[in-house]
Amino acid sequence: MKKTVSFSKHSKNIFFHILTRCNLKCRHCYINKEQHGSQTLPFSTVRTWLEAFVGGNTDANLVLLGGEPTLHPDLADIVKVADDMGYTSITIDTNGYLFNDILSKVTPQEVDYFSFSLDGPTAEENDRIRGRGSYAACVAGIQAARQKGFNTSLIYTVSSDNLNGLKGMVPLVRKLAIDRFFIQVIGLRGKSAGQNAGAGEHGIRQVDDRDWTTVIPEVAAKVAKGGITVTYPKVYLRGDEPFACAGVVADNYFIFPNGRVYRCPLCEDFPVHSLAFEKGRLTKMPPINETDLFQLSIPEGCVMNKIIQPDNIAYDQDGRPTFKIACCLLKEEVTFR
Repeated sequence: MKKTVSFSKHSKNIFFHILTRCNLKCRHCYINKEQHGSQTLPFSTVRTWLEAFVGGNTDANLVLLGGEPTLHPDLADIVKVADDMGYTSITIDTNGYLFNDILSKVTPQEVDYFSFSLDGPTAEENDRIRGRGSYAACVAGIQAARQKGFNTSLIYTVSSDNLNGLKGMVPLVRKLAIDRFFIQVIGLRGKSAGQNAGAGEHGIRQVDDRDWTTVIPEVAAKVAKGGITVTYPKVYLRGDEPFACAGVVADNYFIFPNGRVYRCPLCEDFPVHSLAFEKGRLTKMPPINETDLFQLSIPEGCVMNKIIQPDNIAYDQDGRPTFKIACCLLKEEVTFR
């Protein structure tokens, strides 16, 4: 069964980058230290910022990110305080190295998912993107997490460099007994947005609409037949499918160590954040920022996509877009029961 997962008005999703430091140098990393900061947030600051998003009548879901979040020496304490605050779910995104013996410091009752990143079905394909030894470390990390009783998910970021390898993930995901599989589209952020990146500096480009709409749903369906929930961005809207911006109708927050809080991940390379922590308090930024841009309506769909990565839009001979770009947070979910 495939369904489009609409934006929820009854929950908040908090994507909290507690540091930007990482042990890997992935070729498509979106972290931009000039825009995101380079510090590791102290535990006291993390706790204060977490308090700003919990409470009220809406569920709050927390995803802890980096860099590599398991490099944070206080990650276990961060998990415990978030759990005590009443966050509905807690996920740790990791490259699989699982530093600081984190699996022994938290429990499956506190962490809903360890979410691992792998960008190829073999060591040769993955390590070309993420670095030598990263495939073996990630697979070992998944196995260790499952042995400890944790739920696990796997993220595969699709680009021109690894689209062909996606089909090879079908048997691997089943073999690893993953609970959820996320297929992501590479964003033109961080390294992928660097000068000449699309011309081959990093060898990574976004895939076109034909490849996305043929390859991704096929692989998703095959993985889901193994009893695994698969989620991927809708990306392209056809015909009369309506466009909606999550920045207008949903509560998603992307927090960085320098205090910037974005509502849209496409904006993260630019100082257009709508919120910021100033002296421990969450403060609205003056115009013009991302929220002002969310209000605009254009034939191409997503305004931020048109501004930041316009090359993935196609036009007919009359200059009209042949499709609309969906909000990057609009997802398709595939399950078989």
